[in-house]
Amino acid sequence: MTDVILNNFRKGMVIPAMPLALNEKREFQPRYQRAMARYYIDAGAGGVAVGVHSTQFEIREPEIGLFEPVLRQTAGFIDEWSARRGKPVMKVGGICGPTAQALKEAEFERSLGYDAGLLSLAALKNASIDEMLAHCRKVSEIIPVIGFYLQPSVGGRILPYEFWREFATIKNVIGIKMAPFNRYQTFDVVRALAESGREDITLYTGNDDNIVIDLLSEYQINDRKLRIKGGLLGHWCCWTRKAVELLEECHRIVDAGGTVSAEMLTRNIQVTDCNAAFFDPAHQFAGCIPGIHEVLRRQGLLPGTWCLNPNEVLSPGQSEEIDRVWRAYPHLNDDGFINTHRNEWFED
Repeated sequence: MTDVILNNFRKGMVIPAMPLALNEKREFQPRYQRAMARYYIDAGAGGVAVGVHSTQFEIREPEIGLFEPVLRQTAGFIDEWSARRGKPVMKVGGICGPTAQALKEAEFERSLGYDAGLLSLAALKNASIDEMLAHCRKVSEIIPVIGFYLQPSVGGRILPYEFWREFATIKNVIGIKMAPFNRYQTFDVVRALAESGREDITLYTGNDDNIVIDLLSEYQINDRKLRIKGGLLGHWCCWTRKAVELLEECHRIVDAGGTVSAEMLTRNIQVTDCNAAFFDPAHQFAGCIPGIHEVLRRQGLLPGTWCLNPNEVLSPGQSEEIDRVWRAYPHLNDDGFINTHRNEWFED
């Protein structure tokens, strides 16, 4: 990882959690995957996360065999467009599974030039805190690690304060993505980092239900003040240009030391309402991946909403909910930006 990328990460950036482009036969579509990578870079994202929840964990299944092809080709797409635009872009690779698998994935991602690994502990549901920490330390010896608090409703597990307090002592940890969708559990992570004394671990929100407030809030724990600097979000894999503008606006407010306006509090609710349509909490998040696919499909950046699991489809009424938020909050979508540039993103 270059100093420029690490510094940008510490300042706070938009990192979309990238979806997987498939056709109706559920075959990988590199042309669309490349177009999405170009979209994120031109939208102003500072990084792209691949092989994470939004990319579908099923890519790792042997009978599907897409983990290595998708991560290899997407790394090339990011590097090519980053070089063409003269803009450094952070590549984050998802790391999953028991220790042997996680170490193999970390080695593979490092060989492709990924800058960091987003480390999921979902496969260690029955492991003790000490066992999870040993797992994290081994992975961190291979690649810089971003911790990941994934909400239990989509496959994660409860990770208590005691875990995060010790996790913050691991030398090669550079960040933590907090996505428990829970205020108490989010605070466990912030408090653990505050009390660790570490100054070089950056907090990122993955709480798609509370994005704006996460980015505007200052935590004060004893004599330590901390902020969440950026977002690594499935929600930000669509309407990404507006996400970049939102983060920039939050940074300006924080840097100016001013009060948070009522308009920004309203914006937080609007963004959360959009997320409810995309991520489908009404059906326990069953349609969260098809939901973001549907947004990108409507904008011409995906050929359809197909997932590797044929049972993973839009929930009843979800398409209508997406219609509703699109109409209600036109200032949050980036249709105009995409329409201006889409043809270029699909050029060979």
